[in-house]
Amino acid sequence: MSMQIPRLHKRLTLVIGCCLVLVGLSGLGDNTYQAEQDIEQILAELPSPQTLPETDITPATSDPTVELFDEVKQGDNLASIFQRNGFGARDVHAITSTDYGKQLKEIFPGHRLSFTKLGDTLQTLTYSTDRLTSYTFRRNGDGFIAQKDVFQPERVTTYKHSSIDSSLFVASQRAGLPDNLTMRLAQIFQWDIDFVLDIRPGDEFFVLFEELYFEGEFIGYGDILAAEFVNQGKRYRAVQYQTKSGRKDYFTPEGISMRKAFLRAPVEFSRISSRFNMRRLHPVRKTVRPHRGIDYAAPIGTPILAAGDGRINTATRNRANGRYIIINHGQQFVTKYLHLSKFARGIKAGKKVKQGQVIGYVGATGLVTGPHLHYEFLVNGVHMNPRTVALPKAKSISKNELAEFTLATRQHMLLLTAYSQQMTAMAAE
Repeated sequence: MSMQIPRLHKRLTLVIGCCLVLVGLSGLGDNTYQAEQDIEQILAELPSPQTLPETDITPATSDPTVELFDEVKQGDNLASIFQRNGFGARDVHAITSTDYGKQLKEIFPGHRLSFTKLGDTLQTLTYSTDRLTSYTFRRNGDGFIAQKDVFQPERVTTYKHSSIDSSLFVASQRAGLPDNLTMRLAQIFQWDIDFVLDIRPGDEFFVLFEELYFEGEFIGYGDILAAEFVNQGKRYRAVQYQTKSGRKDYFTPEGISMRKAFLRAPVEFSRISSRFNMRRLHPVRKTVRPHRGIDYAAPIGTPILAAGDGRINTATRNRANGRYIIINHGQQFVTKYLHLSKFARGIKAGKKVKQGQVIGYVGATGLVTGPHLHYEFLVNGVHMNPRTVALPKAKSISKNELAEFTLATRQHMLLLTAYSQQMTAMAAE
């Protein structure tokens, strides 16, 4: 059996050894006497063995911390997930009572959770809604404290181009552009191009956008940075910019907003079933009556959007119009929406609405022959053709900010120009 040398003895051995070396180096005579005096003084200053604490060399024992991982499944709720991992309703209540506890009430299949426990006691819960956002709940006495962590992905700029043979979506799929980016592309140019009626074979688009990566793994798509759309030979260009006020939107290279004050069509429609016509034969009454709007045919339940910012003047029903809404957009402009199946939640007279907000749903109420939205556009009380009326523009870049805008967007516009010229040259070969 080996024997441990006490700490005091180790120190003595070291001190004496060092002193002997000193003596040997210093030679004999007076120096020897002085060395002996030094040794005696050092020994006197050392603590006595009785005053040194006993060393406990027995390793401490405790319950190890255990980490558990889980993923939200179809039909799960927070209580069932906690129960599955060995935790009770008290922990559920304590965590959901924290600042970010409400996030756990909106769990969806695929979301990830990780637990740590000490013995049977829950110590931490980490809940990830996606790869970049997580919420951590740490035990604090009988309760929990919560924090939110948002991680920044790596952004890689990439590029797609395609020519249109039949539709924008077919061309996008051929180019490898995902559907959500195709929708964003259409939304950027929707004030200038009707993607149902205006698209022609030979139209083409060029789009510069972001791919997102986290820890080397692709996790999704970011913003469209710049885009170009050629429709019937006319070229439209847009670039993203965040204004000094914090508004992120799309502008022409000259700083003019792509956004108009009104949507050209406030519903996603399949076709125009009846055009603006002041001498139309009414399909039900069989009399010649002015048709002061446009009928957009669409399935029942299709969302209807507010064409512009404004305040609802009327949201009611009558025999001819069915359910209908009238919105005032300042002193000059009024829009009307007829034959709705129902109003969106909260829609009533006096309510303010924003452009693009859902206000109701396509129906077939009133005197109609099928489901559609009848849409009217009035300027100073006069009905105008919604398809051809000159729409007022939204706020563009101010003169004071124009130089900063040009500098901030220059690189994206140069990249877009280079890519489009390259593709055009390749197509001409």
